[in-house]
Amino acid sequence: MEIFLARSQGFCAGVANAVEMVEQALERFGAPLYVYHEIVHNTFVVSDFSGRGVVFVDDIDEIPEGARVILSAHGVPPEVISSAKKRNLKFVDATCPLVTKVHKEAVKFSFQQRPTILIGHKGHQELIGTAGYVNPKYLYIIENEKDVEQLAIPSDTPIGYLTQTTLSVDETKGIIAKLKRKFPKLEGPARSDICYATQNRQDSVKELARVCDLIIICGSPNSSNSNRLRETGANEGVPSYIIDRAEELDLSVLNGKERIGISSGASVPRFIVDELIERIKATNGVVQVHSFENPEKNIIFKLPGLEALV
Repeated sequence: MEIFLARSQGFCAGVANAVEMVEQALERFGAPLYVYHEIVHNTFVVSDFSGRGVVFVDDIDEIPEGARVILSAHGVPPEVISSAKKRNLKFVDATCPLVTKVHKEAVKFSFQQRPTILIGHKGHQELIGTAGYVNPKYLYIIENEKDVEQLAIPSDTPIGYLTQTTLSVDETKGIIAKLKRKFPKLEGPARSDICYATQNRQDSVKELARVCDLIIICGSPNSSNSNRLRETGANEGVPSYIIDRAEELDLSVLNGKERIGISSGASVPRFIVDELIERIKATNGVVQVHSFENPEKNIIFKLPGLEALV
């Protein structure tokens, strides 16, 4: 048996920043430390921090006045920032810089009084955060091509559109193409605003699909980008599974398979992949593992200071 590791997988720069921010805050200030929403969508990361005194909340009003809080990497709407200030909370925003770019585009479109279409999964924290930066009277949220047909906006109207960063170019191209046909004056974000990590990870799974007869994705059930990776493998015609931890893998799926592809979502710690490799080795004897250079190895976002928590 051979194992092929996706060249691009695991923590992206935005997730690495957010996790490191919580680590440093815990080390410097100790517990309790509050985090608004899950800092990232990974069961182990959240559970580990909880065990060390981090309190995750879904309502900013649950946080005691004057306490220290870090806002999640997915981004939050402006009203959460306002509430934090009113409650005299000491807070640091861990929003991924690429998500912040989307927020700025949203503000720009509303300033221009453009109807703004958000493409993404309704209820996802990132989409909720971005929606908060759009004037409600200009806001439209769609999830698929069928939703485009339901948009009751005059076709000659200048329109702006934005996408959830955990969706890839491949996932949204059909929706955007349909929007362009319906609205000739459609304007979207700059190419540089698209999340490189999402696209890179899906492209890497496609590479695995060309050489593997089974693909395993490490990722939590509530991780949008991890679920999209499993779907990417399946869409390429290769049986694909998603597991949160190595012990969840049903080893029977390996029967008759010779080349196993492994990848992980953008919020998954590397040791989870290592545990999976060791479990496969333990049950299949000699296994050759192939790894490749990560194209993101030199991408690092500047870590914000924690002075606001003092």
